[in-house]
Amino acid sequence: MTQDRLAELAGVAQSNLSAIESGKRAATPQMLARLRRHMRRPSEALEQYRDEVRQAISECGACNPRVFGSVARGTDVPGSDLDLLVTVPPEAAWRFVSLKPRLVALLGVDVDVISDNGLTDKHRAIVREARPL
Repeated sequence: MTQDRLAELAGVAQSNLSAIESGKRAATPQMLARLRRHMRRPSEALEQYRDEVRQAISECGACNPRVFGSVARGTDVPGSDLDLLVTVPPEAAWRFVSLKPRLVALLGVDVDVISDNGLTDKHRAIVREARPL
């Protein structure tokens, strides 16, 4: 991962990150925690918080969670996103909109959550690749 990308993900200036890396500036414990959080693969974050992710999905009214994309293929790297496919009953639509920000805050990685309700034939590859959470 580049310094620019890590700085973007962690919400710090790239110049500060460069100064920390070169030893010109000391990182605070809080800064180190933020950087470490964004230097891990989404699959690692998911493994650590799998139960909490399932709980959040349920509390937001969705069910049948599945993983697809690079995490499902085992090719994710730091900076990859976590792609989730869920089923959202119509009565849960308003609760569902709060799921993505909740998962991003929990995992510290970018998350894309899509409902299988809107998938069409052109999305067959997603359904084929999706693995149960």
